[in-house]
Amino acid sequence: MTRWPRPTRRGVALVLVGVVLFAVALFLDRRDLIFLALIGVALPLVALAFVALRRMSLHVSRAFSPSVVSAGGTARVSLLVTNTGRRSTDSARWRDISPFAAGDDASGPVPALGRHTGGARGGDDTVELSYSIDLTRRGVFGVGPVAVTMSDPFGLATFDRAFGEAHDIIVTPRVSVLGGPRGGAAAIDGALQERLRQTMPNSDELIAREYRHGDPLRRVNWPATARHGELMVRQEEQRSNPGARLIIDTSMSGHHRHSVFEHADRSGHVDAGFERVVEMAASVGAHLLRSGFRLEVSETGPSILEPSVERTRGGLFGDSPTEFAMPGGDAELLESLAHLPTPTDRTDRRDAHDDDPRSVVRTPLRVTRTPGFAVLADIDLDEADALAALGVGFEPAVAFVLSTVGEEARERLAASGWTCVPLGYAQDLESVWESVDVSSGVVSNGR
Repeated sequence: MTRWPRPTRRGVALVLVGVVLFAVALFLDRRDLIFLALIGVALPLVALAFVALRRMSLHVSRAFSPSVVSAGGTARVSLLVTNTGRRSTDSARWRDISPFAAGDDASGPVPALGRHTGGARGGDDTVELSYSIDLTRRGVFGVGPVAVTMSDPFGLATFDRAFGEAHDIIVTPRVSVLGGPRGGAAAIDGALQERLRQTMPNSDELIAREYRHGDPLRRVNWPATARHGELMVRQEEQRSNPGARLIIDTSMSGHHRHSVFEHADRSGHVDAGFERVVEMAASVGAHLLRSGFRLEVSETGPSILEPSVERTRGGLFGDSPTEFAMPGGDAELLESLAHLPTPTDRTDRRDAHDDDPRSVVRTPLRVTRTPGFAVLADIDLDEADALAALGVGFEPAVAFVLSTVGEEARERLAASGWTCVPLGYAQDLESVWESVDVSSGVVSNGR
């Protein structure tokens, strides 16, 4: 934003005319033209001083609707501008500083406002402004402040002043609705619940309640339904709250194999791969949470979802995972993923070679193995070994891998029981999810 008053095209033209008249007056010895030349030069200078010294006291409040938006969505920005000064203001133009607004979408005229009355909202001293923004990418972005452009009565000079503060809008990753893959999510949940029923064989008869909208049909208790004459579900399955683990590649350590010069060319590719990882992780995580799982999320790098000075080794090397649970866990997960910086924006990279990959098995494995999913973009071999050690506690163990993951890392994952599913940059995420048969551990359709 310009911090100094500047002349308009009209003001510049007037100065040029004054200079030309002055030169002509000297050449022709016409002293009467000198007076006009001085006026032409002086008026823009006076206008610059006028806009620089003129004060405008405005209060700006901003609201987003909705306040949290998925990438690719649209939000409405509402501005309430109030004149807090003792004098009325002249008409001006406003422009809200936004990384998404383009053209005239976030700008327009501000009508003249009356002097501040201190009354209820909606008086002559207040005006409401609004515009829409298309949120194209994930992240947390500051919108504001509002730049108000003031000018002199003759339109010879302008001056931009900032009012209000920037407010953050949260743009969550795109979430694809994942169905039940062949032997996939439904089989995972069903297999886990079968293990729970084997350990508690009489649990089905403990509590049965009436069916509520949104309850999975797999929880229907058919004997209780027949007795009561209406759909009944098993209450104990909700209380069991089965767990699942999601591992996100946030360190992108594999790209350290490349030189600084290669990295300069790959930075855009790395960020695109990371965004694909976040989008897939958001879809899988939201699907698991809405399916009734308690979700534990581990990051390959230092914890960003839930930062801590004690959690800097990474989720594969001893750091505890971040937990999410319903109700509200899906929204909390998406907002946390929105705050993840892209790899090229981070400087606190962990050198995986300084960690012991065996530290991942320091905690005892659970008796009942839980579903485990990993979304990987560019892991190194140490992280591949750590994932291999961690995978023995998962059933199934599914890794969605981008083409940037090295072949040797894939082989180590596959040898330890992980089902590696290729994840394309332009591939539909639902088709990726449906392509894996977790009951047999193979990828269908030749992928």
